[in-house]
Amino acid sequence: MGHLTALPDLFPGFQTHLIDCDDCGIHCRTGGEGPPLLLLHGYPQSHVMWHKLAPELAKHFTLVIPDLPGYGQSSIPPLSEDHAAYSKRRMAEIFVTLMANLGHESFQLVGHDRGGRVSYRMALDHPDRIERISVIDILPTYDYWHRMDRTFALKIYHWAFLAQAAPFPETMISASPAKFLDHTLQSWTAHQSLECFDPGALAHYHAAFQQAERIAATCEDYRAGAYVDVDIDTADATANNRILAPLLAIWGATGIAQASETPIDVWSRWADDVSGGPVDGGHFLPEENPEGVLKVLLPFLKHHHNTEPA
Repeated sequence: MGHLTALPDLFPGFQTHLIDCDDCGIHCRTGGEGPPLLLLHGYPQSHVMWHKLAPELAKHFTLVIPDLPGYGQSSIPPLSEDHAAYSKRRMAEIFVTLMANLGHESFQLVGHDRGGRVSYRMALDHPDRIERISVIDILPTYDYWHRMDRTFALKIYHWAFLAQAAPFPETMISASPAKFLDHTLQSWTAHQSLECFDPGALAHYHAAFQQAERIAATCEDYRAGAYVDVDIDTADATANNRILAPLLAIWGATGIAQASETPIDVWSRWADDVSGGPVDGGHFLPEENPEGVLKVLLPFLKHHHNTEPA
């Protein structure tokens, strides 16, 4: 872990924390002023994916930017037969605890990719904590698995690959982790290129993929996504449990989530108050087109606080 201290600091002026949350040590950065806003990253990245949005968001919000369990520099929960430590329900509990430990009983929330799955699970399981939620380039896990036709399967092949039983996918990735990581990043961008990624951010992503235990953790995240997460989503769909907080869906015009009916249609089956639209770019919008994301995201997040009585 020592070599990680040499990684570039992409959040100058922000504080660094390692906070124990229910026996999971969460590494996070905090900064800014205003109401609390939690930012959750996705695969195959870490908290640094928010670095282009953070300076502007920090003018309006107190930002909490953690690494998911097993990712970045957070601690690595043990793998298990039921994958429960990596369920989005468990991660949601961890981040509710993190925010409470930082003094935030309720907060707004933005999640990309896997972080988006933790986010909507948090909104379903802890409705009293979530004021507003935005998800970036995802549909619910339940919907992804239920629409897995040929076209979609080719687009998100990694869902089935990474969910294979341990240690098969981690062994394959570990044979050439840098090439696997770079291919994953560039193939999900609009321009099939790494150019949108800051070299410092790439250094962070590569550092994590040099650690076999983190490759295993990220595979376990997807195993949870193929089993326990689907069961939990199915229970909510069957019971018609709905997201009560206003939900903003943002997706890449050439991203992963737009491959069928519109994300607004899908999210409207899960939430009562849904808005949003496409932003020019691929899957990694916060790095491909941060200005486009901010143009849609800021009015949504600020609206909540602008309409409160004085």
